[in-house]
Amino acid sequence: MEITIPPFDIKSIAPIIIMTIAGIVVLMADVFFKRALKDKLAYLSLIGIIIAGVVTFTQIGPTVYSFSDTFVVDNYSVFFNFIFLVSTAIVILMSVSYIKQEGINYGEYYTLILFATMGMMLMAGGSDLITIFLGLEIMSISLYVLAGFRRNRLDSNEASLKYFLLGAFATGFLLYGIAMLYGATGTTNIKEIAAFLANNPALSNPMIIMGSSLLIIGFGFKIACVPFHKWTPDVYEGAPTAITAFLSAGPKAAAFAVFFRVFLVSLPALEPKWSMILWVLAVLTMTVGNVVAIAQTNIKRMLAYSSIAHAGYALIAIVAANSLGTASMLFYMLAYIFMNLGAFAVVIVLGRKGEENLMIEDYNGLGYKHPLLAITMSIFMFSLAGIPPLAGFVGKFYIFSAAIKSGYVVLAVIGVLNSVVAVYYYLRVTVAMYMKPPEREFAPLSLSPYMIVALIISIWGTIHLGIFPARIIEFAQKSTLLY
Repeated sequence: MEITIPPFDIKSIAPIIIMTIAGIVVLMADVFFKRALKDKLAYLSLIGIIIAGVVTFTQIGPTVYSFSDTFVVDNYSVFFNFIFLVSTAIVILMSVSYIKQEGINYGEYYTLILFATMGMMLMAGGSDLITIFLGLEIMSISLYVLAGFRRNRLDSNEASLKYFLLGAFATGFLLYGIAMLYGATGTTNIKEIAAFLANNPALSNPMIIMGSSLLIIGFGFKIACVPFHKWTPDVYEGAPTAITAFLSAGPKAAAFAVFFRVFLVSLPALEPKWSMILWVLAVLTMTVGNVVAIAQTNIKRMLAYSSIAHAGYALIAIVAANSLGTASMLFYMLAYIFMNLGAFAVVIVLGRKGEENLMIEDYNGLGYKHPLLAITMSIFMFSLAGIPPLAGFVGKFYIFSAAIKSGYVVLAVIGVLNSVVAVYYYLRVTVAMYMKPPEREFAPLSLSPYMIVALIISIWGTIHLGIFPARIIEFAQKSTLLY
């Protein structure tokens, strides 16, 4: 019996291979490095990220399918790979001094981050539901461990356990959805599902409707949209702050990358159904996230609900289902990692071992004691609030424009109103820094060179994308999945 091996293209997964090798090298190097030399593992991780970034840059161009059409390299996946690599690099820079301070300076920390990034890249390039699922599980398992990395802290253990149990539950919905689509169409390939639905009545097939609904639940958990958001505040609060920042950036972008590709490429025949559902979810997610964030006194929980609200804004781009919607989502994901990771970096800087200073009142008077740090935090808060001329404003502008272009004027108006509500709790942090007397004595700041670089990159990205968005938007438009 002759066995035929399908053709495959190693070049298409070169960045993924590089990240995998980098993770293994860091893990093996950890065995030989003494505790005082663990910082060097961050260098190895960053070298792997830089090499993967260079290889990713060479992949810009025509679309290439490989591995029997289960993986695709296109400008869409390349754009997301840049988002993943940049966010991972910033998180590693933020982590070097933080994990030493918290006493969790172990080599597997960097390995798990690299493996999670590898899973994200597999998700973004997946053109088959099984490939996407493999990437999602590689990412998720790494994140479950990272969320509980402060193993001597009960809140960190609770965060890990909640994330694991709810994540496994949501994975069940996702798998059932994939199984139902396979049962109805006979394939898990995204292009083949689209071709089947184009030639068969999809809206009258209950298995396809149910399978698509279960996919919304599975992906909804990963992007933390309402009502699948319950895990987010507790996990964000209990996880190490650097990992909280990581959770809010790369993994969320990866979930949106898959959400867009699956629904816009494989399920356009069902758009009358899923666009209505996502319209409701977008409104609920924006509103609940912003309203509940107002009541938060812990800044990590406030940023958790802020992250939920921003997922609602990005959902608007899916509902719009046009080329501008895809381009605006890509731009927004990139802008979001800079402003959100920057905010978490400031939170880390103000924290100390045993005294993390996570209450908003702990920021009272920061503008007088540490003016540069207060200005930095203000830039990130203004951008998250959508105040011009920063990146957050430009991202929201393009998303709302995409909604109006597709006729969803009411949805765009609701988004604008929610942005106005969000201004209150973001500016509350700025008010605390500049208009209230200090509640405590501020310790002298000790910023490591790594953290300084992370803050500079975040500030540069937040301001540059706000003032000069044209080139990124142009590349995003070339990366669209539609038209």
